[in-house]
Amino acid sequence: MTTSPARTPDAVRAALSKVPEVTLYFWVIKILATTVGETAADYLNMTLGLGLQKTTVVTVVLLAISLCAQFAVRRYVPALYWWTVLLISVTGTLITDNLTDKWGVPLTVSTVVFTVALVAVFAAWYASERTLSIHSIRTHRREAFYWLAVLVTFALGTAAGDLISERLGLGYLISLIIFVAVIAALTASHYTLRLNAVLAFWAAYIVTRPLGASLGDLLTQPADAGGLGIGATATNVAFLVVIVALVGYLSATRVDRIEQSSTEAPPRIASR
Repeated sequence: MTTSPARTPDAVRAALSKVPEVTLYFWVIKILATTVGETAADYLNMTLGLGLQKTTVVTVVLLAISLCAQFAVRRYVPALYWWTVLLISVTGTLITDNLTDKWGVPLTVSTVVFTVALVAVFAAWYASERTLSIHSIRTHRREAFYWLAVLVTFALGTAAGDLISERLGLGYLISLIIFVAVIAALTASHYTLRLNAVLAFWAAYIVTRPLGASLGDLLTQPADAGGLGIGATATNVAFLVVIVALVGYLSATRVDRIEQSSTEAPPRIASR
């Protein structure tokens, strides 16, 4: 019988992923964080009266600090990772809001631009690393590509979501149903038609952004605007409580850690 050579501490650290396993917890927290990102940007901008420019500056500074901390750690830390995702969600919303409200860029144009930008990021990532799998995020360069792709998906999702729900006049509820149906179709295609796992993951990741935004708008906007009128404060508090509870659970149980093997595997839409 042969035995595997002992792994050195450096080899073990190299095998530790900087991102979580794609489980049901991943998608739930992602959608909640996306919704908070949409409502928090509006809350800081309008309810607290910071204005679009100050809100953008504060968020970008916090995101820069969070990313520095994220790059500094050697492994996936649930609280830090999801805090960074939350800040990127807000930042992606603000990027689109600045282009639309401050610079007057049509949503059709920003949607196309962000789509091209995302394709360029993926192309550069694959050309450099020969993989787009999130199970391979174990170096600073791959992590940089990963977070850049995440940021662009949030900006793209915001633009596409606003374009469908507002400019096309479908409303928040119909838009939410459409995005849920798209994700269901992607999931079914992955499990029944063998749609490439990496492609299915990133497609679902993009669509969860407008899904969360539509959910946030549906909950917070007044009834005369097609919403339920719950308000941004109540929605943010409720969703943040759930996020904190889930992240605390993941920190304690470690059920979403990818650190058993250094072999690269494509991400799953959700693990069993």
